[in-house]
Amino acid sequence: MYEPIVGTLGYILSPDRNHVLLVYRNARPGDHHLGKYNGLGGKARADEDVLTCLTREIREEAGIECGRTELRGVVNWPGFGPAGENWLGFIFLVTDFAGTPGSRNEEGELAWHPLEKLDELPMWEGDRFFLPLVFDGDPRVFYGYMPYRDGRPVDWRCRR
Repeated sequence: MYEPIVGTLGYILSPDRNHVLLVYRNARPGDHHLGKYNGLGGKARADEDVLTCLTREIREEAGIECGRTELRGVVNWPGFGPAGENWLGFIFLVTDFAGTPGSRNEEGELAWHPLEKLDELPMWEGDRFFLPLVFDGDPRVFYGYMPYRDGRPVDWRCRR
């Protein structure tokens, strides 16, 4: 039986729509994401839908309240977790928010990064496959399949 961990991943655009808020995961030595830049989000609780999960996680991790939020994609990541856990991720773009993001959280440093320079940041190798789809302006949701083995993607299939 396939029982993935359900999670959310949010990319928050700056008001000028040229920058994205990312966390640099450098605060916890045993972190599976240590040394990587990532969007904000996390595991859904049993009593939450995925949008509630995303808004809670962003409130906890950045101290802001989501306004306009768009589902951009859903990705199945078999074998992604540190012990080979399967993940099913709902990827969102947040284009409006209230408040001022903090500069760090329990996972690491928060900062705005230019969209055109995301490919220069250390991140999960697989993120480079789907990140362009998050920001491409196409209104259609993408659906991806990206199995991992030994911390690396071994395939990428996507459709809209």
